[in-house]
Amino acid sequence: QVQLVESGGGLVQAGGSLRLSCAASGGIVSINAMGWYRQAPGKQRDLVAMMTSTSNTNYADSVKGRFTISRDNAKNTVYLQMNNLKPEDTAVYYCHYIDYINGRTYWGQGTQVTVSS
Repeated sequence: QVQLVESGGGLVQAGGSLRLSCAASGGIVSINAMGWYRQAPGKQRDLVAMMTSTSNTNYADSVKGRFTISRDNAKNTVYLQMNNLKPEDTAVYYCHYIDYINGRTYWGQGTQVTVSS
């Protein structure tokens, strides 16, 4: 079982920046991916960015050039640097962990990001 603890959400004005963190603990495996999804009210949960343990990345088109995902494998922590935030980035951001060895996925509890215009 993997536990995910998120931090870093909040309220920011359009054009501002925030940095999200997600620390994983428990049944960490060597072949995995960590990253972020987001869900706005009344909408489905969508990919924001994911990064594998071999540093391959995948970004949603809407955040390319503005958001950067990184990870510290020694700390089992993934980060999302969000720059030039827009009101449409407002959502609950969920940390996501994929265990490729055992075929399991895990979600964090979510952290609210609100961007005011």
